[in-house]
Amino acid sequence: MESKQLVAELKKKLGEAQYTFTFDEKHDKLRLDHKTIGRGMEISVAGILSKYETKKQTAIDEVIYTIEQTFQAMTREKEQGFDGLASVYPVIRSTSFPQKSNEGHAFVTTDHTAETRIFYALDLGTTFRLIDESMLQKLNVTVEQVREAARFSVKKLPTSVKRDEVSGNIYYFLNQNDGYDASRILNDSFLKEMESQIEGEMTVSVPHQDVLIIGDIRNEVGYDVLAQMTMHFFTVGAVPITSLSFVYEDGHFEPIFILAKNKKKE
Repeated sequence: MESKQLVAELKKKLGEAQYTFTFDEKHDKLRLDHKTIGRGMEISVAGILSKYETKKQTAIDEVIYTIEQTFQAMTREKEQGFDGLASVYPVIRSTSFPQKSNEGHAFVTTDHTAETRIFYALDLGTTFRLIDESMLQKLNVTVEQVREAARFSVKKLPTSVKRDEVSGNIYYFLNQNDGYDASRILNDSFLKEMESQIEGEMTVSVPHQDVLIIGDIRNEVGYDVLAQMTMHFFTVGAVPITSLSFVYEDGHFEPIFILAKNKKKE
């Protein structure tokens, strides 16, 4: 499938009665503007086509669902406003993720690692909206209050994991499909609890938004398996974050490739 075919498919599925479509062929981006609420969103056509290669029609269905849910949330926001801090959660994104909304407002963020950054979201049920500075006055809150509410919310999320063993290494997968799986990397008590069970070296991976992988790496094969695993998840994830994994020790994250270089120098 080519870019123009994908755009035509989206127009057919979403309908031009409600949306205005503007396709930027040079940058392979599509802008959708909702005719009623006067707001829009931009999507990467190349990104969808990349997922289409492996997921086929499912990739298109997923982006259509996301578009529809996002505009429904925008409509509710315009009609009802915001509920407040009770529904604020942290979300993990790549450091290359845009730091401003389509309207040009800076998102509220916090530095995390060299590969990841913390954003904050208002949970809207089937989707969420990233909080930007223009929303603080509407919510009547400060940036620190948003951060504190998010720290509290992430600790309430369930942390059940599935266990798998490969070549003597143990891998734990957290996949609740609630939009905040990767956010559990901010739950210190959960990570410390997992650390107490680890016999080898503990790794933490957030290849995309909807999964968190904790590794109990007990031999060199474990790192190879982890690298292949995280690259696969990174490639197929709807919101990729980083294919890089981190060694976790005493509350600190260290990228594995940096450790490998240091070991070689020694």
